[in-house]
Amino acid sequence: MNDADFAARIAEAAGKLLQEVRASQDWDDPKALGKAGDHAANDLLCHAIAAERPDDGLLSEERKCDGTRLTRSRVWIIDPVDGTREYGEARDDWAVHVALCVDGAPVLGAVALPDAGLVMRSDAPPALGPLNNPPRMLVSRTRPAAEAVAVAEAIGAELVPMGSAGAKAMAVVRGTADIYLHSGGQYEWDSAAPVAVALAAGLYCARLDGTPLTYNREVTYVHDLLICRQELVGAVTDALAGRS
Repeated sequence: MNDADFAARIAEAAGKLLQEVRASQDWDDPKALGKAGDHAANDLLCHAIAAERPDDGLLSEERKCDGTRLTRSRVWIIDPVDGTREYGEARDDWAVHVALCVDGAPVLGAVALPDAGLVMRSDAPPALGPLNNPPRMLVSRTRPAAEAVAVAEAIGAELVPMGSAGAKAMAVVRGTADIYLHSGGQYEWDSAAPVAVALAAGLYCARLDGTPLTYNREVTYVHDLLICRQELVGAVTDALAGRS
């Protein structure tokens, strides 16, 4: 099985398992559901990668890093539940991320959106449709970034609150939004798979200052990112520059 099929298969399997965990009982505590789902999905993904790609490195949000990934060219970066809060609250804006990075570049990704019945793959990205009018900019549903709010005002974009990073990035890929600007800090597992899919779809993906996004670094914190339709990059970056 090639890497793309493998990534999509395990992302989909983890998503189905998460749905089964959620349906297995009446969960009174959303945090307990989120914790149970994270644990189950992480076990599935880590075991699959260890069995099928034993020579590759692995970075997971839910697994303590022993540093061996830093010696590997090929590294899988996974987020078993991106949007644990949304998953625990039985919302649909959560995702499963599986990415393969080679020498720091996100060359392949699969993002499962289980409640939508979708697995978005970097080897089969959808064709981009027309821009929304006005442009739609995705922001955190609980803590929209000041930069995003200011840029939206400057370019006349509509703010659209949404949960997980993967759900937001895939909304741009799917054409229901045009811009995902995040400045509140994330980790590599939050963006590696979504960025791989977005790049394959022809979207602009970079840090807010234009620096390329690279992965499998010793420090896994990612300060900010922009996933955007190419037609809007100039307007967004000009608006960001106007704030500096």
